[in-house]
Amino acid sequence: MSRSEIEEILTKHKTVAVVGLSREPYKDSHRVGAYLKAHGFCIIPVNPFADEVLGETSYKSLFDIPPEIQKTIEVVDIFRPSEDVPPIVEQAIKIKAQYGTLQVVWMQLGVVNEQAAEAAKKAGLTVVMNKCMMIEHNHLFSG
Repeated sequence: MSRSEIEEILTKHKTVAVVGLSREPYKDSHRVGAYLKAHGFCIIPVNPFADEVLGETSYKSLFDIPPEIQKTIEVVDIFRPSEDVPPIVEQAIKIKAQYGTLQVVWMQLGVVNEQAAEAAKKAGLTVVMNKCMMIEHNHLFSG
């Protein structure tokens, strides 16, 4: 994925469902979620063990997000082990098919699942793997 493609994603798409967003401030997912929120992104936490993260209501899965919010999601940012990615991508594909708004599946640093990436691409989603939204945004826009 080119720098300009990443820049376009980070400029164009501002509503991000963060799957695996932790309540723990020392965890990467929490720091990235806080960074995105502080930089104008609307974040939707997905964590089955939290009711609220970073002042936002947290949901157990993408499907547990109410439809009026689901239809606003543009990016699904995944902070889960690579082997846990396929069902998350399946949910993202269904949400894209239903509303057409979801455009990007972003797998964070260290998260790679080629099979899920292929399925997402076949469904018309843009896929970013093994990159951090915060790091990429910081490189592009802070300096």
